[in-house]
Amino acid sequence: MSPPPSRARDGGGRGGGPDRAPAARRGPLAAPRTGPAVWARDLAMGVRFAAGGGREGWIRTALTAAGVALGVAVLLLGASVPSLMDAWHGREKARENLGQAHPPRASDTTLRYASVDTTFRGTPIRGRLVRPDGAHPPVPPGVRHLPGAGRMLVSPALKELLDSPEGTLLRDRLPYRIAGTIGDAGLLGPRELTYVAQSATLAAPDGYRIDHFGKSWDPTPMQAPAVLLVIMTCVALLTPVMVFIGTSVRFGYERRERRLAALRLVGADIGTTRRVAAGEALFGSLLGLLGGAALFLAGRQSAPLITLWDINVFPADVTPGPLAAALVVLLVPAAAVLVTLFAQRGITVEPLGVVRNRPPVRRRLWWRVALPALGALLLVPLTWEESWNDTPLNTARLATGSMLLLIGVTTLLPWLVDAVVGRLHGGPVPWQLAVRRLQLNSGSATRAVSGITVAVAGAIAIHMLMTGMQAGYAAAYAKSGKVPRMGLWGNAGSWSGTERALGALRATPGVTTARGTVDALVGQLPAAGRPRDDLPRWTLAVGSCAELRTLARLPSCRDGDVFPTTNAPGTQDRLTPGRPVNLNAPIGPDDPVAPDPWTVPGTARPVPLLHPGRDPGRFSYDLLVTPSVLDLERLNDPTAELQVDFDRATPDAVEHIRNTAARIDPTMNEFSAVDNPHDGQYTSVRNGLFIGAVITLLLIGAGLIISTVEQLHERRRLLSTLDAYGTRRATLGWSVLWQTALPVALGLALALACGLSLGSLLLAMIDSAVTVDWPVVTAMTGIGGAVILFVTALSLPPLWRMMRPEGLRTE
Repeated sequence: MSPPPSRARDGGGRGGGPDRAPAARRGPLAAPRTGPAVWARDLAMGVRFAAGGGREGWIRTALTAAGVALGVAVLLLGASVPSLMDAWHGREKARENLGQAHPPRASDTTLRYASVDTTFRGTPIRGRLVRPDGAHPPVPPGVRHLPGAGRMLVSPALKELLDSPEGTLLRDRLPYRIAGTIGDAGLLGPRELTYVAQSATLAAPDGYRIDHFGKSWDPTPMQAPAVLLVIMTCVALLTPVMVFIGTSVRFGYERRERRLAALRLVGADIGTTRRVAAGEALFGSLLGLLGGAALFLAGRQSAPLITLWDINVFPADVTPGPLAAALVVLLVPAAAVLVTLFAQRGITVEPLGVVRNRPPVRRRLWWRVALPALGALLLVPLTWEESWNDTPLNTARLATGSMLLLIGVTTLLPWLVDAVVGRLHGGPVPWQLAVRRLQLNSGSATRAVSGITVAVAGAIAIHMLMTGMQAGYAAAYAKSGKVPRMGLWGNAGSWSGTERALGALRATPGVTTARGTVDALVGQLPAAGRPRDDLPRWTLAVGSCAELRTLARLPSCRDGDVFPTTNAPGTQDRLTPGRPVNLNAPIGPDDPVAPDPWTVPGTARPVPLLHPGRDPGRFSYDLLVTPSVLDLERLNDPTAELQVDFDRATPDAVEHIRNTAARIDPTMNEFSAVDNPHDGQYTSVRNGLFIGAVITLLLIGAGLIISTVEQLHERRRLLSTLDAYGTRRATLGWSVLWQTALPVALGLALALACGLSLGSLLLAMIDSAVTVDWPVVTAMTGIGGAVILFVTALSLPPLWRMMRPEGLRTE
């Protein structure tokens, strides 16, 4: 007898069901799942599920993409820093020549070159004076032809400033006609203020002769505080990014588990569901990758608007290296897949729901404490060193230790939440509902809050470091600028020229006093068999009696007197009357000068200095000379040292002094503490970091909303039951508030402890007093509280919708 048709189709009789059907007759989800092709097919299925998940699915995907996009944009920006600095320093080297060891002779292809940098209302302005020796002089990048005599080429930003009403005073300082603009190749950045002018009177010793541009030189290394700040900024930015990317790909994970259970119901095995889940996360990460690239490309267009530590770059400079960009493109999607697979290792998706493979275990504390403890062990020895040394080992220790401290916060948070909520009992009904929910499952809440914890801890540490550095600079400027004074120095040809310069400065608006001398080095006459650089040298000052009385206690003075000093610090071999000296002492060992002997007059009277070594604006002189005693032309490189006191109440007194100095000698240099550029620079960086932390907190708040709404949806039958028994809506609303507030409050407490500890260690490394940026700490705490209210407020409408008797209906 033949089997019934139905049994024939099923394989005929007992044991011949679907499990023994040929593979070709099984459904697509029941086919064996092995090999790369199957992985690709399952990942693609997950991508299709994520793309076609309706409005709620797209909201979750968009949130995941937003979190990943932010992280990708930061990673691409960090990967652009090396190429950015290479381009910046490359243009700086290409346009400079700081002097040649063997200056060329004047020819048709040489020019005389001098630096005439200045400052205008706290903003540095780079200036260069040139005077060609022939018809074919070298030209710097960005310049086709040098300007004519009395003309200048300016950067677009400087031209804009000079054409504006704010540039009126600056136009008086730059008495050259604008003949054109400098191209991008000759600028460090689009906002740089720089100019190149031709002077018909530029001569030695105001300038030096060169025959090319592009002198190879090494940039000045950053100081220890700046190195610490750069390293910590990278760590504080990248660590939350990594945590946030890992958290973002798990947004909406509980809803995804229910969808995977439906797949199991139609025949998918466990491996398939895991790969499909990874495909859904992959889709969000790929969208985030594209969004991050778009955000990075759009953000780098604003590079010209940002100036940090006088560094301003072109958008094209902000380009990640090919290897770094490839790593970001490959690692971010790979991280999304791995995080999803790791999250599923402890669960089994069954056809009727998700089953946890193992009972909840007590979170172990030892390894969670080991991470921050190891970070502290790496950092604490760095604070014992007398000063920070920028070595590869110290840099690696600082970066690793800081990252371990910040990551340690994320590992401690789940244990802390479980430890705290496990000991909470009793209280109002809303409180008990929130605590019980966290006792049952606090994983999703702590995952989202961990991003807040790392971001806030890193922001507090960075702000502490910057506040300490800013306070240190402010104190130094306040101390050195306690007396409103400017120091000026330049080449001196004669004492009469110095007197004219002092007269012009005294006539400048806002100037109260002006004094100065002509300084030079004199040395011992060369001796046979003794190297020139081993001969003692002394500092000499030439000035009128009125000027010399500001330096030393003179019994009497008239032109023609000479005064050796008796208490100049650091001088072992003092000058005495009748001692021969060399007026033409070499400045360096390679200075080719012939000795010029001169004898200290026997009538010289020793005098004590008034303030030996205590006046930061003046030298401690070994010999004081009145003008008629010496011909300044006999001295090697004499320098006019001028000090100008001014009245701060006079508007733009400093700028008027700089204008006068430029008229006296365009190459005159300035030393003053009237401008503190660090205030504006540090304030802008602090504000940028604060804004970045706020954006991160808001994104994490959005993730908390999704997580909270999904938990409410999972408990919709319970909510409907509570509503049927007459539970008030306010009760459940307060329970949502406490459910969000507890992990966030514990996370902020951990962030505060970690941030203050890390910031204190960093300040100890630079020997700075521990300074807490309490406004930022308060603001971060306030924003954390605002995130709680934000999450609660947006969770209430879905809560009201789920509290209906219809939720008890079962199909």
